[in-house]
Amino acid sequence: MLICKEHLTQEGLNKLVAIKASINLSLSDKLKTAFPNIIPIPLPKVTDRVIKDPNWLSGFTSGEGYFRVKIITRSRNLTPQVQLEFKLIQHSKDELLIRSLLNYLKCGKIYNYRESVSFIVTKHKDLVDKIIPFFYNYKIEGVKAKDFEDFKRVAEIKLIWLLKV
Repeated sequence: MLICKEHLTQEGLNKLVAIKASINLSLSDKLKTAFPNIIPIPLPKVTDRVIKDPNWLSGFTSGEGYFRVKIITRSRNLTPQVQLEFKLIQHSKDELLIRSLLNYLKCGKIYNYRESVSFIVTKHKDLVDKIIPFFYNYKIEGVKAKDFEDFKRVAEIKLIWLLKV
């Protein structure tokens, strides 16, 4: 649209605003006031999703996922627990994509919360046997690569500790 200069016409501008209205954050109050008659364009419904390229999942994780280390202290158990978590989260309209991760990675659970859906892996064996080797082979890019390295190191320390107990 921009190359064809359609955005310079009122119709083209309205079309761009309608596209903006259909994405996750919708329109700001300012844009809603400026374009009161805009109807968001309907987004295509994903009816199936099969992940074919592991590098795609690695890139997707670089942008949409995280590796977390939690320290949990419970009142009845004075010893803090270290819990690792791998998580990908998306808008609920992409639930089929997130659900496809269960089959692709052969682990994890799906959680729905408000308008989002999450794929979460907390089971240490799955993290060590599946998630860490996957991202070791299909590299995370950018700053999240450092998060993964820290996550991997904590998993190694926790595994050594578990073997000693």
